[in-house]
Amino acid sequence: MIKTDVLIIGSSAAGLVAATTGKRVYPDKDFTVVTMAPKTLIPCGIPYIFGSVGSTENNLLPAEKAFSAGNINVIHNEVEKIDCDNKSVELRDGETIKFDKLVMGTGSLPQVPNWLVGKDLKNVFTVPKHKDYLDTMQNQLKDLKRIVTIGGGFIGVEISDELNKAGKEVTLIEKLPHILGLAFDSDISVRAEMILKERGVHVITNQSVKAIHGKEKVESVILNDGQILDADAVILCLGYAPNTELAKKSCISLTTDGFIKVDEYMRTVDPNIFAVGDCAEKRDFVTRKQSRIMLASTACAEARIAGMNLFKLSAIKTFSGTISIFSTAIGNTGFGVAGLTETIARAEGFDIVTGVFEGIDRHPGTLKDTHKQFIKLIVGKESGVILGGEVFGGLSVGELTNIIGIIIQNRMSINALLTAQIGTHPLLTASPAGYPLIKAAEDAAQKIMCNCLSLV
Repeated sequence: MIKTDVLIIGSSAAGLVAATTGKRVYPDKDFTVVTMAPKTLIPCGIPYIFGSVGSTENNLLPAEKAFSAGNINVIHNEVEKIDCDNKSVELRDGETIKFDKLVMGTGSLPQVPNWLVGKDLKNVFTVPKHKDYLDTMQNQLKDLKRIVTIGGGFIGVEISDELNKAGKEVTLIEKLPHILGLAFDSDISVRAEMILKERGVHVITNQSVKAIHGKEKVESVILNDGQILDADAVILCLGYAPNTELAKKSCISLTTDGFIKVDEYMRTVDPNIFAVGDCAEKRDFVTRKQSRIMLASTACAEARIAGMNLFKLSAIKTFSGTISIFSTAIGNTGFGVAGLTETIARAEGFDIVTGVFEGIDRHPGTLKDTHKQFIKLIVGKESGVILGGEVFGGLSVGELTNIIGIIIQNRMSINALLTAQIGTHPLLTASPAGYPLIKAAEDAAQKIMCNCLSLV
């Protein structure tokens, strides 16, 4: 029998950060990580192994190195059972580990709908966070030419673009009117779709897949309108479900959506057991509704909070909900969103205005690699509080999206932006006289002022 103060299940982003944070805050405690993966992948980098990065070996999270440097024990095995009463787990090989605190970071698994005819044919793939599977998938795709990707979310778009860059004939199928339609308003998603098409990906929207056809392996894809697409392989990018089977057969309560129930300290119903990352319950930061958003950045934030609260709670170190901060790039154009989109805000009943501005990300515009930069802020009409933001432009929009996320988390108003001090430089940022973020705030402020005057 093995004994440890803190046991972490999983070595991906959530498990890694929970272990390293916990060890930093409680250096006298013994930490042990159980993982099935001798090598852990960077989750967000997975689509790029099919093009830009080249292989899974070039997309590894330095988990083992971090564990070694932090004096954190690692066991390569699988937890098959949790005994909450006796505070122990049973491993696949029969070994038992006793713990004082347990952190579950079991992640998520690709969704494959039961109704999809042909899902079990050869050359039908999903995109799991599993190195051996992805190595096999990449090897099998080498000699295949016509690829159909089903699902136009971030993974579907990114993997389609990468395979297209690698010389494949790629068709992307999305049932919504536009790709990335769940993440962005149409004024952003239309631009992303246009760029993806210009780069050579064949995009079909407003269509669902009826079946995948073939005798033993993929031969074609049949759409709901009867259209038949010849295909050598199909990649299913239909979202992910929380990997909570271990929790389900233990003493740990789940939500109706199958996530592990947690409080703001990331504790489950058992105060000695925490859950972080894709397997843990999410609530939207603004609406307070349950959310299915699964992001490595969110997982790391949750893991830091769990790590800091393992043995003593702090009322100021809590997770107040996911802000849903996404970003991606198609070519040299970046797209980002944080918080509520205009579509979601209006559907939820928020009384809002939008502030928009399109400028450039460097000054003067004659500088090399200058890009247009478009910003859209979603602002509460009564309070002026910023509820969300969307951007597109050069690759710098990734960090700009993070700034908008911080603005939302701190419930800043447009007045705070209008009085903000910023640092700028011609090679690095937009002009201080035409800084797109502040100019978008000015546009929102003007709309609020005009609305107030109309009510007088």
